[in-house]
Amino acid sequence: MEENQNVSKNGWKRIVRKKWFFPAVYLTFAAVLLTGVLWYQNLDNQLPEASDEPNSGVDDDQIFGDPNEFEQDADPVVSQQEVVKMPVAEENQAEIVTKFYDHSADSADQEKALVLFDNKYYQSTGVDIASSDGESFEITASLSGTVTEVKEDPLLGHVIKIDHENDLQTYYASVQDVLVEAGAEVKQGDAIASAGRNLFGQASGVHVHFELRKDGVAINPEDYFNQSVAEVSVPTTEENTSETTEEENTSETPDENANPDASTEEEDASSENEVDDEEGTDEEEEDSDEGAEEDSVEPNTESSAAMANA
Repeated sequence: MEENQNVSKNGWKRIVRKKWFFPAVYLTFAAVLLTGVLWYQNLDNQLPEASDEPNSGVDDDQIFGDPNEFEQDADPVVSQQEVVKMPVAEENQAEIVTKFYDHSADSADQEKALVLFDNKYYQSTGVDIASSDGESFEITASLSGTVTEVKEDPLLGHVIKIDHENDLQTYYASVQDVLVEAGAEVKQGDAIASAGRNLFGQASGVHVHFELRKDGVAINPEDYFNQSVAEVSVPTTEENTSETTEEENTSETPDENANPDASTEEEDASSENEVDDEEGTDEEEEDSDEGAEEDSVEPNTESSAAMANA
């Protein structure tokens, strides 16, 4: 066994000592390395072809969807989040000097909602907002929208009208230094003018007359300040109608319930009146008879006296 091991070792030594051994090993290693590189490159080139086959006939939009599909409703969602704001830049320094005339309000609020002009009182269809120091202040858009009208009225001063979503309109009067024009798009909080004076509301001093309208009907702005535009609605007339009906029924009900007794009382009263009339007639007749007797007595007395003198 030892002799065989020695022979194999000697054989390897002889091979290693050959001049061609190391070049042969080098060439073999280089061939294996080159083969691996070529195989890797061919593998990269074949992967796209293999990936295209199962996806043939399938569009990217079908896999991932249309990227613009969810962008269409983005603007309406943002606009629905707006709330009705007071049309002033600094609400802390503003105060309402004239209220909206509400028929269901108490007498004190209704008195504050009357506007005196030309010796007549008019019901206010909006609110007059003034600064606590009486100075002019910046007027801002209460909501985002489109300016539909800008005009100058001899009684109301400069007037600005803006249309908004949900059939809402805002109305700004008694303003000056107007910064917008008809057709302009404004965002909530944008400056549109400054407060001024007008003839109709001269008692309010420097102010802005602000109105909020739904479907063209003026509503109380104070009820919807800081409320979502989706909550703005026109008050229904059913309540007023029901109240009027109840008042009419209340005024009619006592007469209907009291008809039997009332008719009896009226009959008794009429009979008493008839008796009184008869008694009054008899008394008048007696008085007339007594008067006639007295008249007849007096002439007789006078005639007897004349006769005695004779």
